[in-house]
Amino acid sequence: MLWRFLSLLLLLLLGSFVGFFWGFLKHVDVVWVWLLTGALLAGLLWWILDAVRGLRVVTWLRSGDLGIAPQMMGLWGEVVERARRLLRERERALDASEQRLKDFLSAIQASPNGVVLLDAQTQIEWCNQTAADQLGIDSQRDYMQRIGNLLRDPVFTAYMAQSDTTQSVVMEGRGSRAERPLRVSVQRHRYGEGKQLLLTRDVTLVEQAEAMRRDFVANVSHEIRTPLTVLSGFVETLQTLDLAADDQQRYLALMATQAHRMQTLVDDLLTLSRLEGSPVPGFFHELPLSRLMKACEQEAQGLSASLSAEGHVQTIAFVMDEALTHSVLLGEARELQSALSNLVSNAVRYTPADGRIQVSAQATSDGGLQIEVQDSGAGIAAEHLPRLTERFYRVDRSRSRESGGTGLGLAIVKHVMQRHGGTLSISSVLGQGSSFRLIFPGTRWRAVKTA
Repeated sequence: MLWRFLSLLLLLLLGSFVGFFWGFLKHVDVVWVWLLTGALLAGLLWWILDAVRGLRVVTWLRSGDLGIAPQMMGLWGEVVERARRLLRERERALDASEQRLKDFLSAIQASPNGVVLLDAQTQIEWCNQTAADQLGIDSQRDYMQRIGNLLRDPVFTAYMAQSDTTQSVVMEGRGSRAERPLRVSVQRHRYGEGKQLLLTRDVTLVEQAEAMRRDFVANVSHEIRTPLTVLSGFVETLQTLDLAADDQQRYLALMATQAHRMQTLVDDLLTLSRLEGSPVPGFFHELPLSRLMKACEQEAQGLSASLSAEGHVQTIAFVMDEALTHSVLLGEARELQSALSNLVSNAVRYTPADGRIQVSAQATSDGGLQIEVQDSGAGIAAEHLPRLTERFYRVDRSRSRESGGTGLGLAIVKHVMQRHGGTLSISSVLGQGSSFRLIFPGTRWRAVKTA
């Protein structure tokens, strides 16, 4: 401000001096008039120059480009400097806000849940990739498109027409197929002036788990109810009728069979519960492979002898590579024997008389170990193979009950293999038989060196 006053004062003095000198040269009698005129002209020039400087500042402020800020002194120089400082602060604030917005959108983009922003006309303003995949929309192509024109599912249309936004709706996701269903939950939330937020969530596994829970309860109830009904009927018969000793013994034998069936079912359920709730087996316990194969062979021979009719005996063979004679499995011995025993007993039960069952063990090319159970039974249709390890799933329920199975054996085998880092592989051809393979990783077995 001082520089501004001094520059005006100096210019006025200079103008006054020039006017005085001009009047003196012209020999004018009233010299002070020229002196005043010079001062006025100097003041006018100062104001013009000052206005030009102010115009330069205004022009620069309108452009907002910090790179072309005019270099000035005095009051306008201070204005320029302060404006430049404010513009820098504004740019930093805008950059920070933009970065926060990018971080926020990146966080939403990485969310496992879908997010769709709709304006007051239900037009898509933004959506993350999860929502795009679940609903089958494109965030760029479908920008500002009405979501109702893109999602024609009647369930979604009815939901969007409701005024209540406290409830969610479950509908089929885009690309859902019978063999690979996709169920999506959609929840609306209102915000701003008529805008809406859609949250989507993949609930396929949740619904499948709920369905499996319902099926499990229903199957357990059904499996227990049947032998209980038989037992109750026999007990009532024994209580009300005077039966001969032979009839009593026959009824008691049937009751014992049903009681054993329930006991087996309860044992299998407890086994599954223990497998799911216990820690993964360590690598400190060793189970000789030869001992496992021998124990299962004895069980298979005994079961086959009890089920086969006279003169019709199954052929059962257990073979093992000589290199594996002294090898051991590393894990829980009881679980491993249960897994192989389940496969062998199933093969015996579902292979007809005069059929052949072979159990073989061999090392795999990647350093693992494979134990394969092959039978010459009726085989299993391809559509049943993916569901064989589900609890209580049966290809032929009547045949399974006749054979005494609980429907939990393969589920137990799958859990045992998962706990030991291995896999259960199943292949079958109708009319030719089935093959069940226990595949262990290289860390779950080793060969023992002999002296």
